[in-house]
Amino acid sequence: MICEGEEAMTHTSISKGKSLKIFLSRLGFPAAVILVILIVQETVTLGEAIRSILAAGLVFFGVFLVIRLLDAALLVWYMRRRKPYPLPDVLRGLILAVLYVILVLIILHKLQVDIKPYLTGSAILTAVIGLAFQGVLSNVFSGISLHFTKAFSRGDWVEIGPYEGIVMDTNWRETRILDRYSNIIILPNNTVATERITNFSRPDPIAALTMTFKISYDAPAADVLKALLEAANDASDVLDAPAPEAYITSYDEFGVSYLCKFWITDFARKNPIMGDVGRLAWYKLRRAKIDIAVPLGEKVGDIVQAMKSSSSREGGSAPAADSEGNFQDLRRSSFLRHPQGDSSGRMIISDEDIKTMANQVRRSSYAKGEILFRQGEKGRSCFVVAKGKIRGQIAYEESGKKFLSEFTLEPGGIIGEMSLFTGMPRTATGIVAEESELLEIQADDFAVLLNRNPALAETIAEIVSARNEQNREFLKKIKELSDKDIQDGTNKKTILEYLRKFVHSLTR
Repeated sequence: MICEGEEAMTHTSISKGKSLKIFLSRLGFPAAVILVILIVQETVTLGEAIRSILAAGLVFFGVFLVIRLLDAALLVWYMRRRKPYPLPDVLRGLILAVLYVILVLIILHKLQVDIKPYLTGSAILTAVIGLAFQGVLSNVFSGISLHFTKAFSRGDWVEIGPYEGIVMDTNWRETRILDRYSNIIILPNNTVATERITNFSRPDPIAALTMTFKISYDAPAADVLKALLEAANDASDVLDAPAPEAYITSYDEFGVSYLCKFWITDFARKNPIMGDVGRLAWYKLRRAKIDIAVPLGEKVGDIVQAMKSSSSREGGSAPAADSEGNFQDLRRSSFLRHPQGDSSGRMIISDEDIKTMANQVRRSSYAKGEILFRQGEKGRSCFVVAKGKIRGQIAYEESGKKFLSEFTLEPGGIIGEMSLFTGMPRTATGIVAEESELLEIQADDFAVLLNRNPALAETIAEIVSARNEQNREFLKKIKELSDKDIQDGTNKKTILEYLRKFVHSLTR
């Protein structure tokens, strides 16, 4: 492991190595030429004309050396401060070339060489070259323009015309982007400059995504909007702030169009995140018995099939709801069992009562990643795991530090029962760890059971109060629980009064 001081020394040594390499690459050639000229002047007998040419060469390469020295110094200065060089390579090279040409012309003039023919010829040559390389020059100047306007940089996610991807490189001629299919797309800079550019990485990496859903007219709008917002909130890569939004956008003969809008920071995962939100929305809409609008042909097929099924049952009674699966899952679960003592693990209620509840509880499918409930929320239901796996998380504080405790529930496990039995806020967050089937026992279902078994409420109150009293010190560490919540949750009399209110609610 590298400590902070060692890491700083490593960066410094790397920076010095790069600096030396830059200076050597810039100064090596002119310094070598100057050295050769000086040696020739001192060791070889030359005529006056040759000496004048060598003197002019010495001046040229001396100034050339100074220019290259300044160029290298600027590069090193920006490199050590980890700042981008303000000029693109092509523009910097163009400026240096112009300086060298001016320097040559000045030296020729000092040597009393008539430079007018060169100027005239260079103008004609420039025009010919300009016409021949019109496309290339267009790309060059477009590249310079893109650099100064800072439309994008390497690593940005952009949309250029019909192309979307991450900028891999941009040079004097072209811009290269890597699209979502791992293809390199090469775009000439003049094409880039004329297209509409959308930069998803600026001014910050937060980007909004939208998904449209077509829903049947039969579905209550409030329920649809709630399901879409829950789907966006449950997706792990969707930001909590800005908060997701959902609203109606239009009506037509096929249904109602809803739009769900949410924000992300990892635009590279746009498609997987949208797929995650869509998957969660499907499960939530299905559990709420909300139909996604389908083409009329498919709807007619469903109607015909329903008519055939109805005809085949004509003259006989409709089959009773199959609650055998619910009964078996409830009977195998830890719901309403003695937690300890001689009766540990034994059911508190009879099989007949379990069958009655099995006819009432709701079995639903849940997608991986869905949030059943969050710690601190009010709740009047609990869940029995029939298939799959649930992960629970308890956030608590101790000695000024925050901790997170996790537990896993597999088939037969139960979560959320404390809120159902006592009315306490949720003491944990329930997350679906893999695709699961859950039996949800709501307060109304539980009230029917208590009404059939008047003594059951006292048994439950005794078990729950003892359990919470045993866990009192840990419950105090959960900031969402007030002292009153803990006191009521450990008081047998208070819990018994709360449970009896369930029965009273049935007689209203």
